[in-house]
Amino acid sequence: MSSRDSFDICVIGAGAIGLAVVYELAKKYKNQDVSIVILEQESSFGQHVSSRNSEVIHAGIYYPAGSLKAELCVTGKELLYSHCVQFGVAHQKIGKLIVAKNSEAEALIQLKKNAIANGVLDLQLLNRAELQKLEPHIDADTALHSPSTGIIDSHSYMQSLLHLAENLGVQFSPYSRVEKIDTHANAFVVHCLLDENRNPEQYQFNCQQLINAAGLEAQSIAQSVSSVPKNTIPNLHYCKGDYFDYRGRNPFSHLIYPMPEANTAGLGIHATMDMSSQLKFGPDTEYVDKIDFEIDGNKARVFAKSISSYFPTIEAGDLKPAYSGIRPKLSGLGEAAADFEIQEESAHGVPGLIQLFGMESPGLTASLAIARHIADRVEL
Repeated sequence: MSSRDSFDICVIGAGAIGLAVVYELAKKYKNQDVSIVILEQESSFGQHVSSRNSEVIHAGIYYPAGSLKAELCVTGKELLYSHCVQFGVAHQKIGKLIVAKNSEAEALIQLKKNAIANGVLDLQLLNRAELQKLEPHIDADTALHSPSTGIIDSHSYMQSLLHLAENLGVQFSPYSRVEKIDTHANAFVVHCLLDENRNPEQYQFNCQQLINAAGLEAQSIAQSVSSVPKNTIPNLHYCKGDYFDYRGRNPFSHLIYPMPEANTAGLGIHATMDMSSQLKFGPDTEYVDKIDFEIDGNKARVFAKSISSYFPTIEAGDLKPAYSGIRPKLSGLGEAAADFEIQEESAHGVPGLIQLFGMESPGLTASLAIARHIADRVEL
């Protein structure tokens, strides 16, 4: 085994969370002789969940009090804004309005109470007149204003994390597909296929600590670890969400969210925008069997009908397909939303292994808090 390359820490998956993890670990071990590698099967970072979402910095309103999602979102939001300011990452704290009809007013108040339990203390309830003043094109009776919700250029954010991590000595290895992982005494042997489409080559290396942050592939990576009991690996459900661009001029200055419907897998088709103020609507929720990013343009009619509940002048012709994403959910259709699952040795019995499952929204917002949570648990 000694002739193989050897790293102290290997992180699998270069999405927002994997990149944040290697950055935090590189800072933790900055002046020590610790080698860290991050593997990515694609040609570059953040090709899946991290780049196919609403690019929203979430406040932490919806998640159950005491959940990892609530705790890490609220902490992560502050860390993320600080990071953006410190390293010049494009972002905007534009705020969000959760809009409701009179019949939903009680549920809106409950949402505010939930947010307060999570430590989100800056929400304001607005009446119809106050809402009209902020967003004249919106038709709703009441709204919850969240001033700490924002938007971020997720690509620039991930680029900054990679740049900072590489400057601290982290090795980034794209085109590296993990095929299997053997466990030997206190080490892992990671078997990879490098550059499979052009010049495939088998490569193995040893590492002491292994962090599975592979997003949509996290379960299949877990299955490939020889000593992980299969019954500790949660089921994965692909939940697809499509986005449509708005063809006209953006009439909004805030993000606009409808009230989340009970027992749905998302937060409703909302209005979000990118850093250039391009308005888009999405995502919807559809459980699918395979990863496929095609969009059915005929869905524009369904989208317009849903959006018209708060933006009455919308028409199907105003919408054109933009992109879609797949969320790695741990809950199936009709099931209660699942929390993040961060498994350590106590869960699976494998020393040195940390696995992250169900890292959907608010994973981007929470990424630096998740990374600190993990860095605190890595001991060399």
